[in-house]
Amino acid sequence: MAAAALRLFLPDDAATARLGEDLALALRAGDILALSGDLGAGKTTLARGLIRAMADDAELDVPSPTFTLVQTYEGRIPVSHFDLYRLGAASELDELGLDEALAEGAAMIEWPERAEGRLPARTVTVTLAHDREGRAATISGAGPLLDRIARSLAIRDFLAASGLTAAARRHFTGDASARSYETIAVAGQPTRVLMNAPALVLGPPVRDGKAYAEIAHTALSVAAFVAIDRALHEAGVCVPTILASDLGQGFVLTDHLGEEPFLDAAGHPVEDRYRSAAELLAMIHGRNWPTALEAAPGTVHHVPPFDRDALMIEVELLIEWYIPWSTGAPANQALRSAFVDGWSAVFDRLDRAETSIVLRDFHSPNIIWRGERQGFDRLGIVDFQDAMIGPSAYDVASLAMDARVTVPPEIERATVEAYVAARQRAGSFDRAGFEEAYAVMAAQRNTKILGIFVRLDRRDGKPAYLRHLPRIRDYLGRAFAHPVLAPLRDLYLRHGFIDGPAP
Repeated sequence: MAAAALRLFLPDDAATARLGEDLALALRAGDILALSGDLGAGKTTLARGLIRAMADDAELDVPSPTFTLVQTYEGRIPVSHFDLYRLGAASELDELGLDEALAEGAAMIEWPERAEGRLPARTVTVTLAHDREGRAATISGAGPLLDRIARSLAIRDFLAASGLTAAARRHFTGDASARSYETIAVAGQPTRVLMNAPALVLGPPVRDGKAYAEIAHTALSVAAFVAIDRALHEAGVCVPTILASDLGQGFVLTDHLGEEPFLDAAGHPVEDRYRSAAELLAMIHGRNWPTALEAAPGTVHHVPPFDRDALMIEVELLIEWYIPWSTGAPANQALRSAFVDGWSAVFDRLDRAETSIVLRDFHSPNIIWRGERQGFDRLGIVDFQDAMIGPSAYDVASLAMDARVTVPPEIERATVEAYVAARQRAGSFDRAGFEEAYAVMAAQRNTKILGIFVRLDRRDGKPAYLRHLPRIRDYLGRAFAHPVLAPLRDLYLRHGFIDGPAP
């Protein structure tokens, strides 16, 4: 990739510090940022803004490491601030621990010229120079970091267009996708949330000339979130209020629903909260949902079906990722055929299952508890852009067998009972049909998750997800207790996908 440059004018120290903030939001572990410029050009101001944003501490003391040569700060990721002004020779750079710093965090290097070309080619350089009453900043380099910086600067422009030029940006959260979230703060105003959702990049074709995301009906752009958000809001669901959006770039500014987690302070499920969430699902599933939803004038999102192809390619993630990881060898053709045939027979049972909008990841990380509110307003719901029209039991299984926290069997049962009771109060409800669909969708979802969590480790370098695998295997064991899944249960037991004696 050819080198490129970004240029901007910084009228004062506040703008320079904001550039540091914008750079902080782009940094990831392994990134190197070089700060170049004469004495007094603003490198210290920019470095201080970056480090304070990474540490989420606007008052953090950030002295120049001129004499210590390197200072490390903890934050979203560790940032090591190198000052090479007093470096005796370029060879001494190895002794400062640059490689070690990049193994877990990012590095910011002042006076990079003293390194005499020893910095990695992926280094991005910020050059500051006096310009009129302010400074000119030139950001040059190539590769992913420069691309992320360009996107971060585009977010700053988006905020400026929304009247939030001087807002303080802080990393809020990320998830298993490419999306990330920031808090946007202005003194005296409510905190806002910025969703940064790049358009989905389709992978290689995997079947019939289609990429996995096309077959699984993964949302390709932020328009899906905006459209579904508006539909849920109109139905009485507490979702973020959209304050501004740029569908082309994938930026959405919303209000902040709060930060109280759905779980208790120790991270454990609270039965009453799970019951309340189940009752909310009952209300959602009791409505008729259109499949064409407007995201903006002239932009319509068509809610896709959770069809057989999507169901099947999701469970096949176990074949493609989990089995090679757990056994050390790919699945043979006999196992693949038995797996597909078994699931095909089970999916036939869903032809008569009730369908509704399914939000897909309706579980604790995506539910905000608002205990001071009343009714359904106590539950703030986020992360629903991949919603589809499919078996309504799927979302109940997503909640009651929460992938991120162990839900004891008694709370699972209480959650399901709360849902069933709410549906029965609202009118006729086929409990037996629901229980069958619940078991099928719980087995389908947890089979998929075994594959996804291994894929996040092996492909995306996110090993933390592996700690959830024992829980998911336990959930699978619970789901397979239903008689309709007996043939698949035998297959899973025989190959060790769930625990228990082989049939």
